Amino acid sequence: MAETNRFSADMTVADAMAKHPRAAEVFAAFHLGGCAHCHVNAYETIQQVCDAYGVEVNILLEVLEGLFESEADANA
Repeated sequence: MAETNRFSADMTVADAMAKHPRAAEVFAAFHLGGCAHCHVNAYETIQQVCDAYGVEVNILLEVLEGLFESEADANA
């Protein structure tokens, strides 16, 4: 099965949140938008947010993609 990337660094945070209902949990786990001190603008790109908060974008994208992988495993 070919790997499909559903998330990308140039995607807005709002678009990422709309892709999967648990995406907000991933952002919060990386301390991105999960509290009053870590507010992110939904119209910034994932890359912009990661750059601003010192988060490695590829790791965040990998975890976001994992949301779909874990669903596939649960349905198998």
